[in-house]
Amino acid sequence: MEKIKVASLFCGCGGMDLGTIGGFSYLGKEYKENPFEIVYAVDNDEYCTKIYNENFVHKCVVKDVRDIKIEEIPQFDMLIGGFPCQSFSISAQNPPRLGYKDERGLLFFEMVKLLKERQPRFFIAENVKGILSANKGKAFPIIIKEFSDAGYTVVHKLLNASEYGVPQKRERVIIIGFRDLEDLLKFHYPMKVGYSERKVLGDVLIEESNYDETLFFSEKAVAGMMAVRAKMNKGRTMSLTEPCNTISAHLAKVSLNSTDPVYMVGDRYRRFSAREAARIQSFPDSFAFDCVSQIRQYKAIGNAVPPVMMWHIANSLTVCLKK
Repeated sequence: MEKIKVASLFCGCGGMDLGTIGGFSYLGKEYKENPFEIVYAVDNDEYCTKIYNENFVHKCVVKDVRDIKIEEIPQFDMLIGGFPCQSFSISAQNPPRLGYKDERGLLFFEMVKLLKERQPRFFIAENVKGILSANKGKAFPIIIKEFSDAGYTVVHKLLNASEYGVPQKRERVIIIGFRDLEDLLKFHYPMKVGYSERKVLGDVLIEESNYDETLFFSEKAVAGMMAVRAKMNKGRTMSLTEPCNTISAHLAKVSLNSTDPVYMVGDRYRRFSAREAARIQSFPDSFAFDCVSQIRQYKAIGNAVPPVMMWHIANSLTVCLKK
């Protein structure tokens, strides 16, 4: 099967790209290569791109997508991208959710522009659950209409990463566009994996982290959280026997007075190490993050698309490629 060429916008550190191409191992399971190859990747974050370029043969360009000259992009058959979602997120209430009125919310138009110009066979866009209700539910239909007007039949589904072998309850809207109707007719979103294949936090935590004093919260932080815990639902300790709650981009600054997931060792609270966070996101241990500072690692990991979930999505598209 000839490989489908892929252009990746907003690629971050490469979770979506790794899942698309496959060919990696995670928790003892092999995720075989998919018939896709990345021919172009771009992100405006120099630290994410540094991580990306440490891990992929094809290199990512550091650039604002608005500055891309379309003619610079090689020929491609699929466009992928998790367009910036801060403005659509349920948690980004301060300032209130501006959705598509916010400059960052407008970046999906860059995807649309490229689709109109190049007309690739497929596209996959990823975003937070909050996009469905942003602007009192007005933003999402506009986004779908823009993608449709670019010449695509568009489907979308809310997927939970924990149902695809990722040890994290992370809900994301996956929008897929088809230029050709016969491709759409063959396509189904990936089936959830069986319960025996699902992963929990206990599968990925690292014993040594329980002895790393830099990961533990101070007594003062714990006392402050305890004072308001009853009425605030804070100090969200995770169970080893369940998937972790969603991890975010500010993991380095995790607070006990927030909804961030934390872990309890005896009677002490700790945050997750960067490698544990990467495992919670389903990155293989072979994926290198230590070319940037720990704060940058946490941010890149928290913003990423879980590679294992993305592998299932990309793999479900391969049915369209069979003759």
